[in-house]
Parts: sequence; structure tokens; C-alpha cells
Amino acid sequence: MDPERLPDDTEEMRAVGMGAVYTATSGRGVLLEQDSLRDAALVTRYFAPYAEALTHLVDQRIAATGRAVIIDLHSYPKAALPYELHAGTRRPEVCLGVDDFHTPDWLLSAAQSAFAGVGDVDMPFAGTYVPLRHFSKDNRAVSVMIEIRRDTYMYEPGGEMHGGAGEVVKALTQVVRSVDGEYGTRSVPCFEP
Repeated sequence: MDPERLPDDTEEMRAVGMGAVYTATSGRGVLLEQDSLRDAALVTRYFAPYAEALTHLVDQRIAATGRAVIIDLHSYPKAALPYELHAGTRRPEVCLGVDDFHTPDWLLSAAQSAFAGVGDVDMPFAGTYVPLRHFSKDNRAVSVMIEIRRDTYMYEPGGEMHGGAGEVVKALTQVVRSVDGEYGTRSVPCFEP
């Protein structure tokens, strides 16, 4: 399961078996045979509760502070994996994903500035996570996706952390402080369930 993928045919990663329900491995091997009934049951059992919990958390933050800021954090390997649809895209140390409706300029600028010390910052990936109930409807839900290339903070594949991990933590801390600076002390960090 990937709770951040769209649960329907609009999800482009379904083309390689990696929609909300994974039917393929990262090497493009068969993980599960096609079965729409099983997939619907998995979405009901795993995807929906995650989406509901995160939506509830965003609703709570909006009620408490007037907004919710989502920092959608991921990592990716230096070398493209076989399932990647856009494997030929540049792979800078930090990729930012934005949404025209949900990513204000100040948040994009804060992320760009904070991660400049980590390495090259670019935006080859599109989009950022916003609960579907808020998506394109409620701009009080603010979001930016930050994808960090793994070799900037660890020895690949799956090795130990190195000194770059501290730089990544400093950059993330700076982004969170920028949120606090933009919205004041009412913005208390919450973490997804």
C-alpha cells in the first residue's frame, strides 16, 4: 500500500503496478496478480483509515490555528529504480514538490533556502500530499513535498548515516522555524499517525 497515491485511475503510478495498492515490485516483477475486489478491500482496510486519520489531523490543526502545514517528506536513491516513470529526469540532492493551490510562495522559498546547504535544489517531481477532502478546495491546508536523495545523508544502499544527516536535520528544522515565523507561535508541529 502507498497511502499517498491516488486510489483511482488518475494515479499515474498504476501503470507500473504502484498505485495505492502495489501489484509490482520496485524491479517491475509481479508482486500480486490483478484482482479488483482484493484491491478494493485493501484500500478500505489500509488506505482509507490512514487518509481519514490524516484528514482529521489537518482538520484539528485548522480548527486550532486557522491552517495546517504539511511537510511531505520522502527520500529517493541516487540511481533510478526500474519502476520510475521519469527515470531520465535530473536527480538533484533535494527535490521539491509543490501544488499551485496549496504551496504558497513563502513556503517554497523557505524550503529552497533551507536546503541550499544540502546540495542542488530543484523541482523535477510534481505535487505534494494534501488530504483529498481539502485538495483544491481549502487553501488553509498548506503543503510542500521534500524529497531528499539518500546519498546526501547515508551510505547507499541501506547503509549507515554519515555527516550529511546533520545538514538535512538542520534544513528541516529551518523549514519548521519558517512556518513558525510565518504563522507565529500558534503553529505547533504535529506528525502524521
